[in-house]
Amino acid sequence: MENKPEVCDLPAENIEELEQIHRKERKDLQAKIQALKKSCAKGDKKKKKEVADEIAKLEADLDKKQEEEVRKITNSNSSVEEISEEVEALGIDSAAEKAPPRLTKAQKRRDKKAEKDKEREVLIAQQEVDNKLGPRHREQTIIQQLLQARKLRLFEVPSNGDCLYLAIEHQLKELNRPLKKVVELRRLTAEYLRAHEEDLRPFTCNPTTGCEFSPEEYSSYCGRVESDSSEWGGQLELQALSEALSTPIEVLQAEGAPVLLGDNHRPKLPLVLTYHRHAFGLGEHYNSVTADERE
Repeated sequence: MENKPEVCDLPAENIEELEQIHRKERKDLQAKIQALKKSCAKGDKKKKKEVADEIAKLEADLDKKQEEEVRKITNSNSSVEEISEEVEALGIDSAAEKAPPRLTKAQKRRDKKAEKDKEREVLIAQQEVDNKLGPRHREQTIIQQLLQARKLRLFEVPSNGDCLYLAIEHQLKELNRPLKKVVELRRLTAEYLRAHEEDLRPFTCNPTTGCEFSPEEYSSYCGRVESDSSEWGGQLELQALSEALSTPIEVLQAEGAPVLLGDNHRPKLPLVLTYHRHAFGLGEHYNSVTADERE
């Protein structure tokens, strides 16, 4: 099965145009992924594994392609003058480092160290430029724009296995709902998952085999959700929490439309989280939000 994301063949002249192209490619890929998922018949484990592998390959290929394009356009736009300006902004006194060399061994050692320090600062400056154009910065910029449009601002929670539950805990406090700590939220999630195994187990996937969990695996998974703080939460856990708390939960993300879970629990205001794919090297991360002028 060979499915490649649609890409734009027109070259981007600047980073703004490239970002627009990348957003369209991401949107097209999400549509293709949804189509692939829908092509799986319930219970067809072999097809599920093929689709899961293909989706992972499509996402990895697009990440690699876009990062390479960012690198190319960054290198073509960067000049010695721009890097020098970045170095100057960091407070580097290049003139002081160009002191006339002396013949003493001590001075030679100092000159060598100064040259290495200067090279290091130039590399740092270049990295600062690259960071401004990388996936993490682009994702953060888009999420900030989404929040500003809603008069919200980001509330960061620790990046660990509890981040989803910590974000929910903060949202309950933010909206003056009955407060529930992470331990209780995990318990409620596990209880809902166990009570609705028949409906939810088909949406699970063993990362090794690509097949849905067996009853034994599902039971073990529910136990980890309840008591293992290293067990990260995702959309299935959010769905369970939305039903267990009888409240809508909305997830804002840089790639794709917002995801609304538990719409049947309106007119309650939804708990609002942000999903970050590139924020940390460890994987997906959830943050909460707080109001600037919430009415």
